[in-house]
Amino acid sequence: MTSHLVVFEDSGWSDLRPLTDLVPVPALAFGASCLASRIAAAAGLPLGRIEARADAMAACRSMPPVLGVGGGGGAAGDTGDLIAVNGAALPGAWLAPLVASDEPGVLREGGRIVAARVPAGRRAALGAGAAFADSLATLGLTERAVEARWIDRPWQLMGMNVEAIESDLRGLAPALRGDLHASAVVLEPSRVCVEPGVRIDPLACLDAREGPILVRRGARIGTGTVVVGPCVVGEDTQLLGGVITHSTIGRQCRIAGEVEACVWQGFGNKRHHGFVGHSVIGEWVNLGALTTTSDLKNNYGVVRVTFDGREHDTGSAKVGAMIGAHAKTGIGSLLPTGGVIGTGANVFGGGRFAPKWVPSFGWWDGETLAEHRLDAMTATATTAMSRRGELASAADREALERLFEATRGERVNAAR
Repeated sequence: MTSHLVVFEDSGWSDLRPLTDLVPVPALAFGASCLASRIAAAAGLPLGRIEARADAMAACRSMPPVLGVGGGGGAAGDTGDLIAVNGAALPGAWLAPLVASDEPGVLREGGRIVAARVPAGRRAALGAGAAFADSLATLGLTERAVEARWIDRPWQLMGMNVEAIESDLRGLAPALRGDLHASAVVLEPSRVCVEPGVRIDPLACLDAREGPILVRRGARIGTGTVVVGPCVVGEDTQLLGGVITHSTIGRQCRIAGEVEACVWQGFGNKRHHGFVGHSVIGEWVNLGALTTTSDLKNNYGVVRVTFDGREHDTGSAKVGAMIGAHAKTGIGSLLPTGGVIGTGANVFGGGRFAPKWVPSFGWWDGETLAEHRLDAMTATATTAMSRRGELASAADREALERLFEATRGERVNAAR
């Protein structure tokens, strides 16, 4: 009997804000794909569906392909056990026995559900969307403790990303398809895969001496661009000059300048010079010309991140910026080490460091922090999406409106 894979998010999504304001945890870009797709690959099962908050599911444009089998317990007539895996849990030694065994049960680490095997007869009792995770605990299944690694803070996405890319691309079948100009340079071609429909322009360089490189279909590597592995270039993304190192670039991005050890969710825009390092960038972010991140303190100390008025120790000396969906920076913007720019925020006033924390829908003009007008922000988002051939739907607008209201207190606290 066929098992069905569901990847879900739990209440820990809020610890990954602002990246998860409009993106469900399983869809977060990581390694060569996203958290959900990596779980599916490790489990050896197709991804049946994702269970997460309705607003995030509706607003996210970088969702992985799913079979779309029902919601909650599954579609009528759907048979077989359900394998449910927490999207924030990295695949580990606990996964293969869960898939191979016929024994139902729940795997936990401490108070958090890692995964579960739900028998077909109990699937009707499962909730859907945001209620799915909690409903697993109400089934009365046998529970067992396991050890798991988690992605539960934004800076971990970029901190563990090189390891994830190398793991995902281990055994990569080399191929140089697409339109490669005769003057393009490929170093260590045995660790490079260029999918069909890619265009690599004159004097571009794919340097895989430090790790593998995957360039997905429809991407363009512009003249003079250097890509240093481990690196993944997403579908239909354009790299328009500069040096892109040790990064995951999601689909439909436009990137130039210097990018190091970053994760771009998708649909991002950085068409000009400026350094962005050790940073995680949400959907629809536009970084103005010469926007630059600091990713290292002058004393080489451990970086602390400020969010919602509290400091968090990252345990790392290399942390740049964490930027939520639809955020914009003006020309010459400077983002501090460990800076957090919330969803829908607008940061300008070039030449001065932005605050360590700009809340969602914040408006920083270089001197004062105010509230971004929701109507103006939504109009800009609609325009930006149309430039990538995406139409802003009523669900998109409603998700932004609800997030705006939910984060009002953060803006009040940040302005004090």
